[in-house]
Amino acid sequence: MDPAAAKRPASTSSTHAGGPELFGKTDDLALRDMSDNDAVAETSDEMNQDRMKHAAAQGNAHFHRLGWKRLAVVTIVEAIALGALSLPKAYSILGMFLGVFLTIGLGFIAIFTSYLVGQVKLAYPDVSHYADAGRLLFGRVGYEVFGAALVLELMMVVGSHALTGSIALQNISGSGICSIAFSCISAIILLILAIPPSFTEVAILGYIDFASIAAAVAITIIATGVQAADAPGGLPAVAWSAWPKSNVSFSEAFVAVSNIIFAFSFAIGQFSFMDEMHTPNDYMKSIWASGVVQIVIYTLTGALCYAFIGPDVQSPALLSAGPLISKIAFGVALPVIFISGSINSTVALRYLHGRLWKTSIKQYINTPSGWAAWIGLLTAFTIIAWIFAEAIPIFNDLLSLASALFVSGFSFWIPAIMWFLLLCKGKWFARENLLMSVGSIVSFIIGAVTLVAGTYATIVDINMITSKGTAHRPFTCRTP
Repeated sequence: MDPAAAKRPASTSSTHAGGPELFGKTDDLALRDMSDNDAVAETSDEMNQDRMKHAAAQGNAHFHRLGWKRLAVVTIVEAIALGALSLPKAYSILGMFLGVFLTIGLGFIAIFTSYLVGQVKLAYPDVSHYADAGRLLFGRVGYEVFGAALVLELMMVVGSHALTGSIALQNISGSGICSIAFSCISAIILLILAIPPSFTEVAILGYIDFASIAAAVAITIIATGVQAADAPGGLPAVAWSAWPKSNVSFSEAFVAVSNIIFAFSFAIGQFSFMDEMHTPNDYMKSIWASGVVQIVIYTLTGALCYAFIGPDVQSPALLSAGPLISKIAFGVALPVIFISGSINSTVALRYLHGRLWKTSIKQYINTPSGWAAWIGLLTAFTIIAWIFAEAIPIFNDLLSLASALFVSGFSFWIPAIMWFLLLCKGKWFARENLLMSVGSIVSFIIGAVTLVAGTYATIVDINMITSKGTAHRPFTCRTP
């Protein structure tokens, strides 16, 4: 006989033996069901919490994979763009001696201020963006002002890259298609390339970016050198000068100086980059590698292109290489235009996204809702940047004004203040602090002069453009 069958009659007879026992059993069953339901609910909550913890752990690990070599690539990508080929024009205004001197000198000052930024990050690990540093210095007001300045500057830089991409695509195609169509295409490319939220993935694109700018610079230098050698009189006939050009105005000269200063603007994203490092103490290896590479590229590009082309060099210099070579150089430079532009979106959005979803699992961007939030924010940011670039008649001058106001601080005078308020221990003039204090004072002066003089020079240029009526109309086709 089936043992289960043998047990069933006995169980049934005991159930029917009396009413009270029946109701008692029923109550027990009900209580047991309630307990089971509570246990299931509790288990479900625990499982959900475990999943959230696992997702958070995975997300946290995902955003701490950046090594110093990739950090060097990321800082190079952020700093070096097609603007490197605008330096020969700056050299033609300032002269070869002053151009080379300022490029090398300002490059090492930028390395020094990046050292200070890194020391603040090590001393205050919770600082994830420049806005957090603003809070340390000036409280909530500093946090809001630094955050707004960071987003506005990076948004305008992204818009500038959309316009640069439009110019490049027009030049390459040689078609009569309206520039707005090309700037839309450029904005879409910038959006797609900024989708990866981690700088570790961005660094992979950075290798392509670096190869792109190196190739574009090499093509421009070689082509202009060959053209100069083949011209009547050869290289000795090129009319370059070691000294500033005659009758140069203050505003024109300082715009040229500003182009060199803004070329070393990699400190603006340094807090964000270092926040992803698995070994933050290695950051100076990255800064030295990146800084030296930038100094070498900028100096060679500015000096050689100016020496080969002379005072008639255009900005960017690849436009002086002739129609065919400029098309080739623009084609090779397309990756640097878009990759360097997209990383600015990533820096701005990591701050905005982290601020909006600071206490949510969305901050790790490894869930469907997290990805939806990231891509939605990225789309809105890119559209606004594109509208700024196309709608503002004096956008390039406005970008120069924003750079004079903000980049001068992020890269020079704010790190100097950080030394005195956050890092310096003891008297600033004490023997152990004197060298750092002197370097910080020099950095502060450079930043303050850039802030005042750069703002003045840009306003003068804006007045000249508006008085002459040469500003373009919003959302109109432009010539390359």
